[in-house]
Amino acid sequence: MNEQAAPQTVPRMPPIWGRKIPGRNRHFTGRETLLNGLRKSLTETNTAAVVPLPQALQGLGGVGKTQLAIEYAWAYRGYYDLVWWIAADQPLLIPSALAGLTEDLKLPSAGTMGIEEAADSVRDALQRGDPVDRWLLIFDNADDPEEIRPFIPHGSQDGHVLITSRNSRWSGVAETVSVDVFSTAESVAFLRKRLRREVPESEAVHLAHELGNLPLALEQAAAVQDTTGMSTDEYVRLLAEQTGDLLQLGKSTEYPHTMTAAWQLSVHQVESRMPEAAEVLRCLAFFGPDPIPRFVFQRSRDSGAERMGTVLSNPLTRSQAFAELARFSLLRIEPDTGTVQVHRLVQALLRDSLTLEEQEEFRHEVHLLLAAGAPPDPEDISTQEEYTFLLPHVRPSGLARSDDERVRESALNIVRHLYRVANWRSARSLAEEFRQSWVATSGEHDPFVLRLRRHLGNVLWQLSANKESLELNDATFDLMREVFGADHEETLRMALTYAANLRAQGRFEDAKEQDAASLAALETRYGVSDPTTLSAMNNLALDHALLSRYDTALELQKLAYIEQSSVRRKVNKWEVQLFWNNLARVVRLSGHHEQACDVGEEAYAYGVRELKIEHPLTLATARDLSIAKRRMGHLDDAYELIQDVHTRLNKLYGPDSPETMAATVALSNTLRQLGRLEESMALAKDAHQRHLQTYGANHPFTYGCQLNLGLLYRLRGDAKKAMELDEKTYEGLLDRLGAAHVYTFSSTINLAGDLAELGEPERAAELGRATLTGVRDFVGPRNGLSLSAAVNLSIDLRAIGRIDEATELYDQAMAAYETTLSPTHPERLHAADGKRFNWDFDSYSL
Repeated sequence: MNEQAAPQTVPRMPPIWGRKIPGRNRHFTGRETLLNGLRKSLTETNTAAVVPLPQALQGLGGVGKTQLAIEYAWAYRGYYDLVWWIAADQPLLIPSALAGLTEDLKLPSAGTMGIEEAADSVRDALQRGDPVDRWLLIFDNADDPEEIRPFIPHGSQDGHVLITSRNSRWSGVAETVSVDVFSTAESVAFLRKRLRREVPESEAVHLAHELGNLPLALEQAAAVQDTTGMSTDEYVRLLAEQTGDLLQLGKSTEYPHTMTAAWQLSVHQVESRMPEAAEVLRCLAFFGPDPIPRFVFQRSRDSGAERMGTVLSNPLTRSQAFAELARFSLLRIEPDTGTVQVHRLVQALLRDSLTLEEQEEFRHEVHLLLAAGAPPDPEDISTQEEYTFLLPHVRPSGLARSDDERVRESALNIVRHLYRVANWRSARSLAEEFRQSWVATSGEHDPFVLRLRRHLGNVLWQLSANKESLELNDATFDLMREVFGADHEETLRMALTYAANLRAQGRFEDAKEQDAASLAALETRYGVSDPTTLSAMNNLALDHALLSRYDTALELQKLAYIEQSSVRRKVNKWEVQLFWNNLARVVRLSGHHEQACDVGEEAYAYGVRELKIEHPLTLATARDLSIAKRRMGHLDDAYELIQDVHTRLNKLYGPDSPETMAATVALSNTLRQLGRLEESMALAKDAHQRHLQTYGANHPFTYGCQLNLGLLYRLRGDAKKAMELDEKTYEGLLDRLGAAHVYTFSSTINLAGDLAELGEPERAAELGRATLTGVRDFVGPRNGLSLSAAVNLSIDLRAIGRIDEATELYDQAMAAYETTLSPTHPERLHAADGKRFNWDFDSYSL
């Protein structure tokens, strides 16, 4: 870009202007050299940098780095199509700030996916310059380069990054711009502009000297004079009188004592006018520096916060206190967002002005406010925006250190909420932090520690940390039985989580026994309509499906769904989606493919409407619906749906997520049926490798992926390789699941196909006959698996000259098809054409 450094006379507003960008400081003074140099550095490239480097405004606290960034954004806004402000002091919250751009960039919204994945999509879009190539991101108070660097977009010629930081270590990754204190001339000009009067030169120089030319201290001093009418001489005299006392508070040398004194004068003025406002300010000092939602105060009358009791019980007093603080520039009120905000330096000085005992009292007050102000149902995903306002204050307030039961309950709710909105990484980070703190003060046997361990185990499982989840849950289960007893509510819930770990290990029978025992205990204690009882029923249906006992699975799943649909209480949308899709899946596994499509369409529509399209449960529903469509022969529709699901899951959770792996299997199978064998093979190999790494070599799902590979090798002309794989698959499944299982029967059906392809029809017929007998005994003669085995055997019998037997067997199979499947069903048409059946495997989340 070759425009001149000076800003436009009347700049246009960018189409995308962040709502968190602070207003332009009408008192901004000087800094012309810095502003011009900054613009030049951002817009001019050189041989060492093909694209502009990030610019890091570096200097001590209060030097005016943020004000310089604000002025740059406003002065040069006309050159950008997007300007966005990110409070970067807490790296954990940066993804949320970036995710706020999804709507403007026409990306999936943050409310429909994991926060970190939404942030990644925004960063990638900015790097590509699509749909906006002229953009400016400002990372304010970015004091940790290592944690913030991954969020910075690179590679855009007209995309600029501006950073403010006290940390000099940014020099390794950005062009560092040193921001020093004002010159004396700038201080004098600022004071005259800020005070809106002609301040004598000697008076202004004297005040600037006493404040060390620090911009924030000058602003604070001017605010006091402007509000109170105090003269400069009086201000300087009071400053001198209070300096010693203030320095005795143990103030860090990072904050000049003159700025501390200026702040203290403002607080004293507030104290004399309205003591309640000063108390509010001290309380606000123990929140984080991000905007503080006012609903925290509105909902906390009965929170137990004693020091704030007067303010909390009277809305007029509360509003007056906020207004008084805003008048003295100690607080910024943001009506559009319903928040208030105190500058981080003011917060720090306020905290340091208190005794250790007072600090703990106020910190506890904040914990109680956060606990009482949080939404009552953490699993209600519609409260996500409210939790987004609360989360920035969890760590700065030291919430993890509280031993108050009300506070610990709220901490558990935060983890639960993050789990439900699929923000699993943040849930894990906070849960591990809470656990470490609580164990240190209360021990591993504390009830809150045990409950937290259960939720952490769930989070680890969702993050594919199967081994960690199993080890933690195994130990937690033992501890809960010891501390709570076997029939306690938490122990019974833990039993459901532990059964999920057993399923993840491929121990389907053990999981079934555990869930059956849990269901019996829960029904006895809570009744059949209790949500935990229904969860146990849902899980037990899944166990039976994994054991190929589809009739039992279908009856259990229908009962769970009906009971859930009949209750009068508000049902969690997550649970509704889970039960509904599980019903569609079991209907499909039972061979009712058309019904599975109907149920699946309804469930998917609900997920898109209530959970949004990129929620993991909605995507799981779409995946299962694509499989049902594939079974019905609607290959184009199935491919379009599973391709979209696979793309989204890879973007949101990566290729190693269980949901992504299951989608990879489904996409591979769809491509195979479309005749795109090479693409199918590449995905099948990838899925097999990831299942191997996640579940292990002897897991039934890993063998299922190996079954798919064997089929593809045969279809591509390598029947010998197919047979090697299918023999290993059969032996493994026989060992893990036994002979009477659909997976095992599928492997023998495919193995017989390998033998036929290799010119060994007699061995194929022998194996096919044994398979048909076993399948009929297990699922009955009219099941789709039995009928396909019969058709295959008839083909092999015909090949060895046993025409009459082959014809009779084939005719019996076709008669059964005619009474069980519609004339257009693909399995019936396939059999009518006399083609061999092959069986594949579809994975799903355990």
